[in-house]
Amino acid sequence: MIFARQANLSTGWASNVRLTHTDGKITAIEADQAPAPGDTCVDTLLPALANLHSHSFQRAMAGMTEYRMAGKDSFWTWRELMYRFTANLTPEHIEAIAAFVFLEMQESGYASVGEFHYLHHQAGGTPYADLGELSARIAAAAAKTEIGLTHLPVLYTYGGAGQVPLESGQARFGNSVDRFNDLVARAQHAVAQLPADCRVGIAPHSLRATSPDDLALVLSANTNGPVHIHIAEQPKEVADITAWLGARPVDWLLANVNVTPDWCLIHATHMTATETTNMAKSGAVAGLCPVTEANLGDGPFNGPSYLEANGAFGVGSDSNVLISLTEELRTLEYSQRLRDVARNVMVVGEGSVGDTLYTGAAKGGAQALSRGAGEIKVGELADVVAIDSTAPALCALRQGQLLDGLVFAAKDDVVTDVWSAGRHAVQSGRHIRRDEITGAYKDAMQSLIASL
Repeated sequence: MIFARQANLSTGWASNVRLTHTDGKITAIEADQAPAPGDTCVDTLLPALANLHSHSFQRAMAGMTEYRMAGKDSFWTWRELMYRFTANLTPEHIEAIAAFVFLEMQESGYASVGEFHYLHHQAGGTPYADLGELSARIAAAAAKTEIGLTHLPVLYTYGGAGQVPLESGQARFGNSVDRFNDLVARAQHAVAQLPADCRVGIAPHSLRATSPDDLALVLSANTNGPVHIHIAEQPKEVADITAWLGARPVDWLLANVNVTPDWCLIHATHMTATETTNMAKSGAVAGLCPVTEANLGDGPFNGPSYLEANGAFGVGSDSNVLISLTEELRTLEYSQRLRDVARNVMVVGEGSVGDTLYTGAAKGGAQALSRGAGEIKVGELADVVAIDSTAPALCALRQGQLLDGLVFAAKDDVVTDVWSAGRHAVQSGRHIRRDEITGAYKDAMQSLIASL
């Protein structure tokens, strides 16, 4: 049982709520109750968000790429530095980093993560004896932290648009379609050891890293679960795909592939008005990573038109340069304000921007990870988060203003508790295995620094 002084249910705000969860799912919700002995008592209960897009290993290089070299820095120069960094990562490093990243996500209020996993092989590209070695390490990190995992092995076959061969720095990522399908099977075996809410999807990395024929083959071989793909992140990417395939990335994908609500299009940053509307109509989720998109200079998403077309969206921490749920949501809104020289942009008509951002991302993130969550209602997974509305950043706000306060005025330290399918891993603002996981991360970083 969880007792909350107030809760934002699927039907609206309610007071003095007792919530029962059994086998990971919400089985009863009662308002206007009193707490009973044994209840976990919290202040304010909200649906917890899914972090729909993460490359966990990149957390370890945060702060290493912010020195400007001669010439113009860009996403593409950052990528070269990232490739060099990956050459030194061992399976032990990857597991320790992922566990720490997942812990940080949970302490910031996320209940689940979509791990877009493309680091598959040894340095130089030789597969491990177990093709799924590094997927198993991600699953082990999820087991330690108790986060809800949607594991997304990545198909990465080419080094650029037009089936350009892989560069040396991409060798650890590369697979043919046949070997990728074997890798997915190994990943499914690893994730099967986790709780039943965890699952495996697939992630064709991008149109530039695959081909139309390979994309069709991998989709026909993997018909269940979510499909995530990087799309239209950079102007150069759009230009390269247009020159090769004769259409912009989103236009080409929607015209040539059966894009359904099971799909998540990551970084749908550079779209025309028509692409924006058609993507929204497809039912796919726009996977937005505002902090990383700002850090890499990607550009802002076309938010107002997408919302007007009733498009689904969620947020992710991508490069994990900073893991903060509140920062992702407010950076999404602020990017729109800076572009449009306006305020309160990410809402259709009149209403609360914080509510639109938070509840929209909760529903869209759950959809993208194929989790029956995103709202507090009977039958949904018990992915819930508690915040302290008496904290200084929130204490002056009325109930209907709390989500605005959470998004625009608060930091993640207002989070007190997080449940992932009923697993209560964050208690009193702290992960229950923080010392153990943080210690292992620091040890891994010392080992990694020595190898650089």
